[in-house]
Amino acid sequence: MSRIDKTFKELKKNRKKAFIAYITAGDPSLSMTPRIITALENAGADIVELGIPFSDPVADGPTIQAASQRSLAKGASLKNIFRMVKSFRKNSGLPIIFMTYYNPVLQYGVEKFFKSCKDSGVDGVIVPDLPVEEAKPLMRFGRKSKVSTIFLAAPTSTKKRLLGIASNSSGFIYYVSLTGVTGARKRLPVELKTKVKLIKSLTDKPVAVGFGISGPSQARDIARVSDGVIVGSAIVKIIGEKKNMIPRISRFAASLAKAIHEA
Repeated sequence: MSRIDKTFKELKKNRKKAFIAYITAGDPSLSMTPRIITALENAGADIVELGIPFSDPVADGPTIQAASQRSLAKGASLKNIFRMVKSFRKNSGLPIIFMTYYNPVLQYGVEKFFKSCKDSGVDGVIVPDLPVEEAKPLMRFGRKSKVSTIFLAAPTSTKKRLLGIASNSSGFIYYVSLTGVTGARKRLPVELKTKVKLIKSLTDKPVAVGFGISGPSQARDIARVSDGVIVGSAIVKIIGEKKNMIPRISRFAASLAKAIHEA
């Protein structure tokens, strides 16, 4: 059983939902990333999602795009991100997921990429620009390396497509709460709960919701209908502002963890 599966199982046993925190690897620097992950873990994050910086991040809004630019400017690469995770893994059993576009994976080599995931202790991979219908190599090497391949479901996904996503996802299903790019929103779509209930009626796999979640009250509402809540842009925004970064991340993450775990 993977670290992701164990985490969801343990949370379910305790009637809790997962708090999944997203940050961009290498922002503000690669040496700071482990400190930020540790702060998130200590504040109550159950899983950390590391965005791999990419020059053309089509699914990302301005906040995460800026984080990618800062990371690339500091020299972050897949190779040194793998090294950083391997070093971090010596002291932590926290599940870590990569969120990356397909181009960096292809350039690195799909088989080599998953071998590096396994060797460094990466537990799962999300590739937002690769539809499940075209992801057979990803799933094959993911299974071989025992690395979860997590697929995205959207508000526009048909029931037939949701069944395909549900049957092929491992770890959990990532439901994108809105159409468009990442970024915190004041309001989330009213149909979100209905869609999550539909997905949950089609599968026993956990369903986590991301995109647009800006604070504890939204996170609490979503946790009541899902198995996990993913918060990214609101955390990345704090990193971009730099001032009192670690204490501010810790306080904000603790407020999210409390809201999600007590929902």
